[in-house]
Amino acid sequence: MATDVRTIGVLTAALLATAPGIQAQEAISIFNGENLDGWTVHGTERWYVEGGELICESGPDAAYGYLRTDATYRDFELTLEFRQEADGNSGVFFRSTLDGVVITGWQAEVAPPGLFSGGIYESYGRGWLVQPDPEKDSALRMGEWNEMKVRVVGSRVTTWINGTQMIDLTDEKIGAATGHIALQIHDGGGIRVRWRNVRVVTY
Repeated sequence: MATDVRTIGVLTAALLATAPGIQAQEAISIFNGENLDGWTVHGTERWYVEGGELICESGPDAAYGYLRTDATYRDFELTLEFRQEADGNSGVFFRSTLDGVVITGWQAEVAPPGLFSGGIYESYGRGWLVQPDPEKDSALRMGEWNEMKVRVVGSRVTTWINGTQMIDLTDEKIGAATGHIALQIHDGGGIRVRWRNVRVVTY
């Protein structure tokens, strides 16, 4: 019976891979572990590389800051690891555009416990579109390395933290957009977050 289950899984994966419109490409790393090549800093907050990890820290202005990809992405699956130090209030934007530090688009929340990590927030728009069920908050391990996965295909967005599905949202406005991936540091000061293993599969 175990063989049959594995066979079904392989066949299902093959069908998904060959279905029109959802064929995945090979995963690529979009952070090289050495410098910020391929990314642009917005704002005065600090973004730098240390020991192969990407670090964001509050700067002297204690304002919002962003690190966005130079490339744009529409349909993709982003996987990354983050470790929150100090406050740890941050986020991962997708299909976003930036004018200075004014960002439009959607954020998969990265925040301290109880503040809806994995939920989707629309900046300068409708605000929270969906928040995870409260019992899912235990998936987040504050102060430790966490893996986040964000899949955006058409109008559907799904997020996971450490293998727990946090939300599954379908939204027409998201479906009509394209743009950059961007990491955020929240305003208020005292924030420090580490990132590593940032990879994207495009569809």
